[in-house]
Amino acid sequence: MGIILGVFFHFIGGFASGSFYIPYKKVKGWAWESMWIVGGLFSWLIVPPLAAYLTIPDFAGIIRQTSADVLGWTYLMGVLWGIGGLTYGLGVRYLGVSLGSTIILGLCAVFGSLVPSVYYYLFPKNGKDTIVTLATSHWGQMVLLGIAVCVIGIIICGKAGTLKENDLAKNSAAKAENKDYRFGLGIFVAIVSGILSACFNFGLEAGKSMADVANSAYLASHPGTTSFLYRNNVVYIIVLWGGLTTNFIWCMVLNARNKTFGDYTNTKMPLLRNYLFAALAGTTWFLQFFFYGMGESRLGNGASSWILHMAFIILVANIWGLVLKEWKGVSKKAFTTVVAGIAVIILSVLIVGYGNAIK
Repeated sequence: MGIILGVFFHFIGGFASGSFYIPYKKVKGWAWESMWIVGGLFSWLIVPPLAAYLTIPDFAGIIRQTSADVLGWTYLMGVLWGIGGLTYGLGVRYLGVSLGSTIILGLCAVFGSLVPSVYYYLFPKNGKDTIVTLATSHWGQMVLLGIAVCVIGIIICGKAGTLKENDLAKNSAAKAENKDYRFGLGIFVAIVSGILSACFNFGLEAGKSMADVANSAYLASHPGTTSFLYRNNVVYIIVLWGGLTTNFIWCMVLNARNKTFGDYTNTKMPLLRNYLFAALAGTTWFLQFFFYGMGESRLGNGASSWILHMAFIILVANIWGLVLKEWKGVSKKAFTTVVAGIAVIILSVLIVGYGNAIK
């Protein structure tokens, strides 16, 4: 039952991540940087400590008692993850939404799921699975197989995106929209984004001692339980402060460059509506990690949790693309390819889940 719940929680988190941008589409008259930072204040500053307050007694005390070294590394990983999020936009600009997103998420999935196990092979720690453990155990081999299958699914979805772009490029209007396509630069930016975006998972590993304290306190007061669902909520606060730093600086630079500071007080725009939808988007975005932490507490393996998280994001995002008819008007080959890619990703989730079940 624990494994099933873990997979279910990851699905909810993936659904939140794959859906969070939809409320932004309801924001009217604001520049991207204005709506992004308003939503981000909820994602990175307001909601995380509120979630910790509601789920972890004395979470602030846990942070105060944590060493500066742990806090520093956790915060730094958040800063790097924030840079990865910003370069994501450039990767999509130069490669296109489908191709750019799938390459970045694929790299993020692989680095985020495997690098921690390599790190713990070089610097062993009790209770942490190393790459050797994964490679030499049956359950670990199934997890690695699931990761490989997921990457194949991502590649298939990327191929579908390329076919779609080719179909749409047959008319002059679409060609004009693709004027920014630059494969060489796009691949470079996508690699940087994919690697740095995986730093969120590294941040969770760096701040694991805070989660362990929260977990121990919960188990002491709840005899008979095996793990604390919300233990990662205290770590999110520090990681997301790092992401806030990067995004806030960049959005302020864009506000100044584009002279869009007036967006926040422009009464000609539906201000209340804009703030509400931006807040909804930001809160929905945070929920992906809220449920990620719950799933990770049930599965108990970083590689499995991260790959499930990324797989469900890709799956939900593609489903939304179908629901919103983003593939309307493309060739049958392109549509069939994206459906095949989604099916392969679902298969990868089942394989990873099976690997955890036999652990």
